Amino acid sequence: MSGTVWFVGAGPGDPDLITVKGRDLVARAGAILYAGSLVSAAALSWAAPDCVVADSKDMTLEQMSDWLIAHASRCDTVVRLQTGDPGLYGALIELVQPLDAAGVPVQVVPGVSSAMASAAAAVESLTLPEVTQTMIFTRVEGRTPMPDGESLEELAAHHCTLCIFLSITLMGKVTASLRAAGWSEDAPIVVVHKASWPGEEKIVRGTLATIQALCREAKIVSQSMIIASPTLGARHWTTLAKSKLYDASFTHRFRRASVPSAALVADPHASSMKELP
Repeated sequence: MSGTVWFVGAGPGDPDLITVKGRDLVARAGAILYAGSLVSAAALSWAAPDCVVADSKDMTLEQMSDWLIAHASRCDTVVRLQTGDPGLYGALIELVQPLDAAGVPVQVVPGVSSAMASAAAAVESLTLPEVTQTMIFTRVEGRTPMPDGESLEELAAHHCTLCIFLSITLMGKVTASLRAAGWSEDAPIVVVHKASWPGEEKIVRGTLATIQALCREAKIVSQSMIIASPTLGARHWTTLAKSKLYDASFTHRFRRASVPSAALVADPHASSMKELP
């Protein structure tokens, strides 16, 4: 009989941002393999005193899968603790396949992504009514090539929110791709280094024209989220399109409209029209 290997998202850095389910699994695990180069060691504070803990930062993929299989043979619960969410830019499937082949049960617990933590740290919304309703999670091509049709320039042509992972050392490529996609020099960019990490978080705000120099000045060279979006800075806009869902003239199954909609005021005979969000 084999124990279960749980792939747990540790969240972006602040140990309090691990899910309750993830924390409970850490507490009952007999063995934990954590990504020490990215996951705060504070996330291990809930582990039992007799839990076997190993850091995977100097392991190969084969060594990691062998470690998980070996400990699953003697522990009911084994945790692979990964940064952010296991399904985003993690070796989830690469590790699951050898576990499947060995007959080891696998479960996944999602975690808070650094994209969400970065937006929260900067008090920014990644979507806004009538501005953009679309987010793209992507990266710039480095040693790992991008699939056809997924270059940053092609994706940036949508002019929606871009959360760009694993690319802070390639900021020149990022800015060049945005320019090629038609983004203006004054387009706002936010870079968040170590989002939510206590005492280590840095937020740099700039524009397409200035962000590379600002990041260099701040000595930001690792673990950073780049956000390019037409929504950035909306907190300080003087005019803002509001959500129709919360409009006093909008009826839905939990609330009746308390004032007439603009359409009904313009055409009082259109009382049978259905209002849509």
